[in-house]
Amino acid sequence: MKYLIVEDFSGQPVPFVFPRRVDHADMFEQLPYGKVISAGYVVLGPSGFECFGGNAELEVKSRPQEDAATLAEALRVRPADEKFRSEQ
Repeated sequence: MKYLIVEDFSGQPVPFVFPRRVDHADMFEQLPYGKVISAGYVVLGPSGFECFGGNAELEVKSRPQEDAATLAEALRVRPADEKFRSEQ
């Protein structure tokens, strides 16, 4: 998978994960945010998310540890999420 981490209007990082066949720049054009913080590829390995690479067109690189932490935080299970999981 590929990912972008953009800055929202309050300055917080917001991750987007999408298929490899979609270009980073094309995905960024679809987002309502103005600044890309980092971009690259992500896989889920035995020790968690592994981020690598970058994108020359957007002139950004991955930040392996920081990006992995941002993705993990965005995708962690929250108590409110349990309600939705039990309804399925």
